[in-house]
Amino acid sequence: MATTAADGEAAMIIDCHCHAGPGDGLSGPWDSNAGLARYLRRARAAGIDRSALMAAFHSDYARANAEVARMAASRPGRFYAYAFVHAARDRGRIAAMVREAVQDYGCIGIKVHRHDARISGEVCDAARVFGVPVLYDPMGDVAVAELLAAQYPDVNFIIPHLGSFGDDWAAQLALIDHLVRHKNIYADSSGVRRFDLLAQAVRRAGPHKMLFGSDGPWLHPGLELEKIRLLHLPEREERLVLGENFLRLIGHPASGGPATA
Repeated sequence: MATTAADGEAAMIIDCHCHAGPGDGLSGPWDSNAGLARYLRRARAAGIDRSALMAAFHSDYARANAEVARMAASRPGRFYAYAFVHAARDRGRIAAMVREAVQDYGCIGIKVHRHDARISGEVCDAARVFGVPVLYDPMGDVAVAELLAAQYPDVNFIIPHLGSFGDDWAAQLALIDHLVRHKNIYADSSGVRRFDLLAQAVRRAGPHKMLFGSDGPWLHPGLELEKIRLLHLPEREERLVLGENFLRLIGHPASGGPATA
């Protein structure tokens, strides 16, 4: 069940990182169809109120984004949607893809993955123009956070898995330093296996720099949520991690507007 706010209102629990929709690679779950039925049952049981959806790996992200947006639009009180782009393959049309996703589909951010290609200035420029955050998985190459913070201080970047889904202790430790030093660098908690690093990130950078995410439907959202509970944060700080940071970054009215990088 959601935590309870001091004023008696239920705190919103938002999973900021969940994949959904078609994948056409068939090399593994990550580029195959990502169904939500099992995820939603688990999320409901865990007390998760909303989820931000993004495509699985796909050969045509314009097509995949349209499907994810359709899923999000079917339940507007339950889902948000990211626009997934391939920084290399979509070069030259990223701004158009993001414009369509934000203005026509109502997407709240851009997703980019190092598995496809390194993040590019074109991606960051689109995020700046349309005022949305970028969820970028650097696959352990966290030094890029220094460049992103310096060259795009007015764009907010969320680095999932505390920098590495591959359990790269050195990369995750290095990302904590970036969280501390750079106002526009954030992290999500999905898939972080070394709990002490997650605790250290919140302690050193502050709860306002961490977002709860599950990397569903492949990871269990209830299990990922329990890691946040086990941090034993004060109620106000837990509320930030569980949903308020996400709402602030997407400029949700209930959050008081977008974060100022």
